[in-house]
Amino acid sequence: MRTQEQSEGTRSGAGRVGVEQAEAALVEHYPRLVRLAYITLPPSLGRHRRVLTAHAVVQRALPASRGSGRDEPRVPAQRGAPDEPGYALVRQRVLAAVLAYGQRPGWWPRQLPAPRALRPVLPAVLGLRVFPRSGGADELALEQALSGTTAAARAALVLHRVEGLSEQATRALLTAAGATDSGSALRTALRLARTPARTGAEARTGDARTGADALLSSDEFDPCLVHTRPTDLIRRRQRIRFARCVGAVVTVLAVALVVVDRDGSSAPSPATGPHNPAVSARAVDPALLLRAPARQWADTSRMDFTVWPARGARKDDRALLGRALKVWASPARTVRISAAHGAATVPPAQPPRLLYAGDVDGAAVVLFAEGDRVVRYAEPTGGKGAPALDFARTDDADITTGAAVVVSRTDGNARYLLAPWVAESTTRDLLAPDAPAHPLDEGKDGVTAPVSSPAVPAGATGCDSWPALQLRSSSKVAEKHAFLLTDLGDLTPVHLTYTPPPGGGVPARSPREATGSQALLSWAHTACSLAGVRGSGVRAVNNWEYARQQLPEHGGRASWVCTRADTWQGPGRVSVQLQLPTGQESRPGAVVAHRENTALCSRFGQNVLAGAKWKAGSGRWYLLAAGSREVREIDATGGVRATAHGTTLAVRAGQSDRAVMTARLANGDTLKALG
Repeated sequence: MRTQEQSEGTRSGAGRVGVEQAEAALVEHYPRLVRLAYITLPPSLGRHRRVLTAHAVVQRALPASRGSGRDEPRVPAQRGAPDEPGYALVRQRVLAAVLAYGQRPGWWPRQLPAPRALRPVLPAVLGLRVFPRSGGADELALEQALSGTTAAARAALVLHRVEGLSEQATRALLTAAGATDSGSALRTALRLARTPARTGAEARTGDARTGADALLSSDEFDPCLVHTRPTDLIRRRQRIRFARCVGAVVTVLAVALVVVDRDGSSAPSPATGPHNPAVSARAVDPALLLRAPARQWADTSRMDFTVWPARGARKDDRALLGRALKVWASPARTVRISAAHGAATVPPAQPPRLLYAGDVDGAAVVLFAEGDRVVRYAEPTGGKGAPALDFARTDDADITTGAAVVVSRTDGNARYLLAPWVAESTTRDLLAPDAPAHPLDEGKDGVTAPVSSPAVPAGATGCDSWPALQLRSSSKVAEKHAFLLTDLGDLTPVHLTYTPPPGGGVPARSPREATGSQALLSWAHTACSLAGVRGSGVRAVNNWEYARQQLPEHGGRASWVCTRADTWQGPGRVSVQLQLPTGQESRPGAVVAHRENTALCSRFGQNVLAGAKWKAGSGRWYLLAAGSREVREIDATGGVRATAHGTTLAVRAGQSDRAVMTARLANGDTLKALG
């Protein structure tokens, strides 16, 4: 709920607040105050210490004595604010305390007690670790963004977006609480507030707000809803034994030893987990990696990366696996990181699944799967050079989109790790639809021989070849199920499908595998245009031949094809091609329309209309148009005026004439032309 402050709040409505009024406000709005303290405190504390410190700060926020008002600040009265001056006072004291906590001198050792004013006391928890519930990718991304800002900016974000204070009131409250640059803090907060929620945070929180507003109100940032886990029991026992030994030495030698790190660093040792405090030690423990049984894929109806067994000669190399997990959890600046469009690069939230670990083309490679993504780690085997991390999305992967992952790229070639259900692997050139597929060698660990990668600059009008994988699944999961994949620069190759033209009186057809002769011929005209979607997180591309048209002057039969590229995130982009009967199998079709972020040419957008100019052999120009199966009539207006019944239109037109085309559907609706 947003509130509005009185414009004269700093001059009127201010007063002294008694301890009873402040205590009532604290008790009533305790969760809001603790959330403010938790988000403002330095993330480097770690979630356990931050939860306890937030509770401690709020519980110490009451005025020192009953009726004492000499040292209490005068607070502005705020219209609609909870408990008005009482809540405003407690909130300001909480804010001042957490801002002061983050301003301890950099030279102050973390192991030594802080000054009393900065040292939270109770509550204390022994033997347990407490932390809020884990959120999704959006919450983790916001947590990372907050960790790179100042405490004042984090406080400004909560005050402005959660507490509902105006910008002026936010700056005033930050200044009163001791912030040195409230204006800069507010500008940073406003920038963070514009961060959109990508995975439905408002649906998870039940909050109608979007972006940072909904995320900050989620359980990820609620220190009053916490989980508990025991501390490391083995290390606790080791510490107890060590303490007993130290006690015996002290008794014998009467020497007290105070051990302080020479550099005052608070970074944990490799045995306790990553440097990122948001990552648990369990998530980076190679002993806890998930591994599917070798034959699980043959006995389940879920065909995705969760049933891939761990493969590779170094799948049991704890040292390599540990390095890969630690680099993923806390990559150094020298680590080369790449991510497919929409793929999160956040550290693992839980132990990931191991897919592969081995040496490939001069690099030690480890492949992980976690949730809706696949992660590739590679380090040079010679010890020279920086490691690399690559991320790709794999939402709802299936028997085709989860059939292969790129293991290595060298010299324009790619090696793939194939799914365990792939029984036969071949390669073919999409620009040579009549040429047979060639066998592709596959090692015992599932890694293929090098396969040429398509090398066509974006926007090119032609290319010499377009390599693709043609795989066949095992009869244990799908009898004679062959499908095509091609490399578009991401970790996961793209699934190619084909939808044939509508037949007379038959229902609308669904996409099918692009391995038949008609499908291969369609893709021979389309393959080179795939360069335009390279590296954009594409999951699958379908060629829908939605209409065929007899050209005027005995020009032959042309095909109208809508090519839809679907991303792992969901949105797709479409382009319509006019494929002319030129006699050249690999001649690219002419792209006549294009649109991004649309449902067109999918099962949620089955109606399409497009037009183009065409020059006949006689030199005369024509306006051509074609619609999908539900089109009953096409109208052209503007520079060309014509009407045609059915799904196609062809009319004489000047080369420079412009036309606006619409179609009437079977249900009476009007359809505008794409383009």
